[in-house]
Amino acid sequence: MVAIIDYDAGNTLNVQKACEALGMEAVLTKDADAILKAERAILPGVGAFGSAMERLQAYGLVPAIREFVRSGRPFLGICLGLQLLFEESEESPGVPGLALLEGKILKFPEKEGLRVPHMGWNSLTFPKKSRLFSAVEEHSYVYFVHSYYLKAKDPEVVAAQSEYGLSFDAAVEAGNVFGAQFHPEKSGEVGLSILREFLRL
Repeated sequence: MVAIIDYDAGNTLNVQKACEALGMEAVLTKDADAILKAERAILPGVGAFGSAMERLQAYGLVPAIREFVRSGRPFLGICLGLQLLFEESEESPGVPGLALLEGKILKFPEKEGLRVPHMGWNSLTFPKKSRLFSAVEEHSYVYFVHSYYLKAKDPEVVAAQSEYGLSFDAAVEAGNVFGAQFHPEKSGEVGLSILREFLRL
């Protein structure tokens, strides 16, 4: 069973349906005990970094997430969920993230012809081998919706990169912690293959 962490940040139903389409029982939950009993957990989300952390704190989910990750079970952050894995974001100065990984979330710079938020299909390159992308060809396209991007401190955790005016870190893998800035649940067969590999871990 995979726990889809519900903290009122949206996009949870799409992730749940994608997991169920792949044959995995998926439960939407705000309950810390239910999360800690799951085999895997996914932290999806869209919206602002600061308010998301506020809701995770209000629901008492931060200790549960940290305990789950310490247990060694697979944990995946999607879109805002990836950003929350890191230490801080320019979107919400002074608000600490989960700090499960080291790095910062930065705002895309304003450039002529570059619309922010970045919305659309972009290709991936793979600087390292990753279990999630084992069935994905390099330069495959996935779907993004974001105004902020990850700059990981340790390049060794970066599993995929993409470009939108600059090169940015699009996915991470560090032990049992995974993250995708793009939306695998909205990325067709490529996205489903990524989720499939996560659900096999």
